[in-house]
Amino acid sequence: MTQTTAPQRQHGHGLRHGAMSGGEVVAQAIANIAPSAVIAFSVAGIFASAGNASWLSFTLATVVILAVGYCISQFAKRRASAGSLYNYAAQGFGPLGAYVTGVTLIIGCFGIASGSLAGAVYHFNAFLAGIGLTIHNTVWNVVLAVVIGGLATLFTVWGIRMSARISLILEVISITIITVMLVIVLFAGKGPIFDSSQLTLEGATPHGIAVGMVLAILGFVGFSSSDALGREARNPFKAIPRAIMWSAAGVGLLYIFASYTQVAGYRALGDLGTSGNPLDELAVAVGMPGWFRPVLSLGVTASFFAVVVAPINVIGRIVFVMGKEGVLPGSLGHTHRTQQTPHRAILAVAPLAVALTALLFALGVDGMEIVVNVDTYGTYGYMVAYAVVALAAPIFLRREGVRVPFIWPCAIVSAIGMVYVFYVNVVPWPAWPLNFVVLAFLVTFAVALGWYGYVRTTRPSVAQTIGTTETDFAEMA
Repeated sequence: MTQTTAPQRQHGHGLRHGAMSGGEVVAQAIANIAPSAVIAFSVAGIFASAGNASWLSFTLATVVILAVGYCISQFAKRRASAGSLYNYAAQGFGPLGAYVTGVTLIIGCFGIASGSLAGAVYHFNAFLAGIGLTIHNTVWNVVLAVVIGGLATLFTVWGIRMSARISLILEVISITIITVMLVIVLFAGKGPIFDSSQLTLEGATPHGIAVGMVLAILGFVGFSSSDALGREARNPFKAIPRAIMWSAAGVGLLYIFASYTQVAGYRALGDLGTSGNPLDELAVAVGMPGWFRPVLSLGVTASFFAVVVAPINVIGRIVFVMGKEGVLPGSLGHTHRTQQTPHRAILAVAPLAVALTALLFALGVDGMEIVVNVDTYGTYGYMVAYAVVALAAPIFLRREGVRVPFIWPCAIVSAIGMVYVFYVNVVPWPAWPLNFVVLAFLVTFAVALGWYGYVRTTRPSVAQTIGTTETDFAEMA
């Protein structure tokens, strides 16, 4: 298979072609997942519903995500674009499918970036407390959110290679720190290595396992973010599909190990489901030296920072493509003269994500509450985008005349998985503040659909080409 590039329709300067190596593409995917941050805050939440089957919730979530990844990779093997899932969906469901996928993916990236920024602030404060500089000050939290968010935005404008490398370095350091501690927990005698309660799923219920999958799937959102690098990756038709599948599988195994170990290790300490910072408490329980806890907090901070950077990269590229197509103001479809990054698109959206986090801190909302609620808002967007693209995959392949094994089962598993996760979140109707989160997503989505209706009415020629003008193709030699 050889790569051929469609003629570029550019306003001004374009993205830097072939700038990203295969490793840097994987770095973007892992950074957007931020497994260290997920391990730090989600296992306790999953245990509250799934109990001894927490590892199984992660296992089932991994299966669903791999099914989604399999569908997405079919596009990535044949199409390359900066528009990510936005352009993929157009191949199966046309302009409306592309638009729905694009705006929900923007919602997803926006929510994850903003929520993760709060996580970075929260754990950086934990680091400061660990070295004796406890600061409980609303103004400090607001300033810290602006500074960290500003740095993340700067890195994305500065260059995709630099931001990917920084994100990978931070995430590798964080994963290493957490993995070392978890191995010590497993073999330090604080919990059984072979935990019969977990292996037999003692006390677990099917409903609890399914509810646990909600947070488990949230832990994977953004795993396909490397597909936004179709214009900037070297050999994208091979590098991007590999990054999607390898990152999902590798992170899934890490989650299963981390959840099993935390449940086993925390058993002697009490109820894991009520713990606010289980990793820190486990570090104390196994007798880690005093310097380790602030290092652990700094590592988790780095992971949250990496996941602020990664979705901003994706937002910038989707908005950039929408600007070039005329769906959004054309000024957004330009890149920086020297850095060749979509700086206008980034600067149009990233400050809003930072402002939301700063506002919530100013209102006195706890940092981890912001993480859970704003990330949940973003997860709804990702779920819609994943479901649409998964269902578009078999339609696209049929039009291409390509037979791919298991594509329909994977598409069905993907769609049902996403729909079920959303259903569990809204039935029964949640209490405050999650009810507001659901309404915020629905209102945002409705406003976005209203804009599509406006574009279709006033500029039908633009509406007809949504998601179709910024794609490179892989053709048979």
